[in-house]
Amino acid sequence: MTQLPLLRASLACAASLVLAACVPSTQTPSTTPSAPMPGDVPGASYARLGESVYVDGPKVTPLEVLEDSRCPTDVQCIQAGQVRLKVRIDLGSGSQMRIFTLPGKDGSNVQHIADGAMELISVTPERTSSEALALANYRFGFTFAGGL
Repeated sequence: MTQLPLLRASLACAASLVLAACVPSTQTPSTTPSAPMPGDVPGASYARLGESVYVDGPKVTPLEVLEDSRCPTDVQCIQAGQVRLKVRIDLGSGSQMRIFTLPGKDGSNVQHIADGAMELISVTPERTSSEALALANYRFGFTFAGGL
């Protein structure tokens, strides 16, 4: 009988460890790149918000959609609109925050990183007027020309 309280305490401790391991972490971004999709550009790297992906050397993590004023595909607009995206770029020497704009006016979709140029080449899916685009559905394509 004296072992019963010890057994209960051990089981309670083990259960709390198992449950703690099941809690998802929102602090660390995923390093698994998005699965290939139809229309992907060969040689480009794709990531969703919070995902980290290597783009021919630098590691990029899209952090926040600052603006998405793109014209919905089922509407005729006077102006095309744009997407502004905040990203973290990790290099061996540290991290940098950058803002990409697509379509880029005056090269704002291209950022000079180390000895190369990183470009935001795509933002999917297209917007429609019938439904709001969930942040989890955004997917961003990047290329890097140069080397570290």
